[in-house]
Amino acid sequence: MMKTAAAAVTVLLVALSPAAHAQTTGTGQSDAAIDSKTLTDVRIHVIKAALQLTPEQEKLWPAVEQAIRARAAARQERLDKIGDRVAQLQERGPAALKNADPVAFLNRRADALAQRSAGLKKLAEAWQPLYQTLDSDQKQRMRFVTMVMISRARDAIGRTIGQDDDSDD
Repeated sequence: MMKTAAAAVTVLLVALSPAAHAQTTGTGQSDAAIDSKTLTDVRIHVIKAALQLTPEQEKLWPAVEQAIRARAAARQERLDKIGDRVAQLQERGPAALKNADPVAFLNRRADALAQRSAGLKKLAEAWQPLYQTLDSDQKQRMRFVTMVMISRARDAIGRTIGQDDDSDD
């Protein structure tokens, strides 16, 4: 059972590496958006493979998958908006920061956090019926895969931020 989870995590790690190095293409669509869809597919496959769902549990899976995809799409949309906002600020130059409205910033941040909270709540609600049917081995595999995914995602973000810092020199 742990071999299945380890194999699934290996697949995730192989798929995660290119996403950390995404660049913007000439078509206007970012490689990050494309890789985000691929990464979401891999994550879903890894989780499902690690859980080894029974036929009865399979019936509860579509709601979970839909919630995972919706959350990933919302995340990509947020990242795209941030990229657009950064581009606008860069176009306006240093004066944009000088005239920045901190209250407007706080309101935008609060709205973004509320949207993320709502998405996370929907994900939890989708997982609840399935999670209640998992046996102890399935729950253990789910915890393992979740912790590895979180760890790898943090590492990838850290590498990406480190690369951005290095490129500013």
